[in-house]
Amino acid sequence: MSEPTAPDADAIARLVDRFYDRVQVEPLIGPVFQAVVHDWDAHKRLLTSFWCSVALHAGSYRGNPMAAHRPLPIDNRHFERWLALWQDTAQTLLPPTQAALMVDFARRIGSSLRYGLNLDTVRPLPLRKRQMG
Repeated sequence: MSEPTAPDADAIARLVDRFYDRVQVEPLIGPVFQAVVHDWDAHKRLLTSFWCSVALHAGSYRGNPMAAHRPLPIDNRHFERWLALWQDTAQTLLPPTQAALMVDFARRIGSSLRYGLNLDTVRPLPLRKRQMG
């Protein structure tokens, strides 16, 4: 079975834009983001670069997600809500196979962050080695 095709950079930018518009008003995770994001346009550009690097191997992201999340007052509830919101947004905007791919990436990234922040004791699967069903 071949690997699903990732959305293109424009579709990723739309996904990130819509997702963070929703994040800003979300009751649980919104306040966490609002406390640290002072320029939403810049944040969306940074995260579009991140997701393009993940999904398209763009290599354009320069940052440290673990360091960015370490000082935040977050727990597993925040990660669960983040993933649910990402999944809903992806499924609304993308074809099913692309949405599933982006959700799989998000699930693995969230798992790695939870593990690195000592919120989870299960070692996550590598980002690039997805099991295809």
